[in-house]
Amino acid sequence: MTAPDPVRAGRALGGAAAGILVLSGLATLFVPRGIAQSGDGLTGGRLTYLLVLALLLILAAGVQRRPYGVVVGTVLQVPLLLTGLFDGVMWLVAGAFVLIWLYLLQVRKELLGSPFRAPSG
Repeated sequence: MTAPDPVRAGRALGGAAAGILVLSGLATLFVPRGIAQSGDGLTGGRLTYLLVLALLLILAAGVQRRPYGVVVGTVLQVPLLLTGLFDGVMWLVAGAFVLIWLYLLQVRKELLGSPFRAPSG
């Protein structure tokens, strides 16, 4: 078996990362509906936080081909996980996306040698 082409592997993994971020952003857009029906309700601060986070996740999907794209996506996993403070079920949803992201970083490390370095080709 031949070694994977790092450029092709980098592009494929960048596409996978972009897909994960878009799905994370879309899932974040469903959170206000759940919060509005909970005991604390939906405040302006919570709504702003969630909408800005969803927008950042979707925009971060567009920069996954840049050398800093994976770093941006990794940093955004922290505020995504913190949405669990607003609604308990988001610990599970965001946790699932964080675990998928960590798996993607592991695959990047195996194929490219480092989860954060750009493929050299």
